[in-house]
Order: sequence, then C-alpha cells, then structure tokens
Amino acid sequence: MIEFDLDRGSGVSTYLQLVHQVKQALRLGTLRPGDQLPTAREVVESLAINPNTVLKAYRELEREGLVEGRPGMGTFVRQGVAGPTLAEHTRLRRTLEAWVREARAAGLDQEDLRALFAVVLADAAKEGAA
Repeated sequence: MIEFDLDRGSGVSTYLQLVHQVKQALRLGTLRPGDQLPTAREVVESLAINPNTVLKAYRELEREGLVEGRPGMGTFVRQGVAGPTLAEHTRLRRTLEAWVREARAAGLDQEDLRALFAVVLADAAKEGAA
C-alpha cells in the first residue's frame, strides 16, 4: 500500500501532491490495478490533514479513471498509467543516477541540479510542442 508524504513547503496544494504520488506509484509499478489506496481516515491520521483534501484527491483520480470507490470497501486502483515499462523506468533511473553523481562530482549542488533539470525539461516540452 502507498504511504503518502507531504512537502508543505513545495507550494503544490496538498490534494495535488496526493494525486501526483498515486500517479507516480502507478508509473513505477508500486501500485497496480486492484490495489487498495489507504482510507481517507488513515491518510488524515498519518498526515494530519483535512478529510476533504483526501476525498478531493481521490475524486480527481476517479475522474481520471485511475481509481474507483467501492462503497463500504474503499478506493481501489482501476488501471495503470500508460507509459514506459518498469524495466525501462529502472534503466532510465540508473542513467539519471549516474548523471547526478557526475554532476555532483563537477560541483553542482541540489539547487543547481534542480535548475538544470528544469531547463532541460522546459526545452524538451518546447521541442515536443513544435
């Protein structure tokens, strides 16, 4: 089962952090169709957030067709997120980890890495839109 973690200083709304974490878990194979998400009560207790926030996140995931609520049973994953296979994710992760080690060795800190990665992502998005 997924365990949510909030970054209260990120500027991203709490419900969107929950949505993004479920999608990431689906992409990485941590969550699979049929898996149950934590109940709203469990999430509220572990993160000390408003129950409506959890319900809003789950409704968004349901609207996107990724989960379904089953009355009296909970919320379950309906389908995965289309994308690369778990093996491909693993290969790409190893490549990225090597890149991070190389960047650290070159003297880049965490903020430098974030800035560089953001620029590359933005450039890739522009290329994809063209």
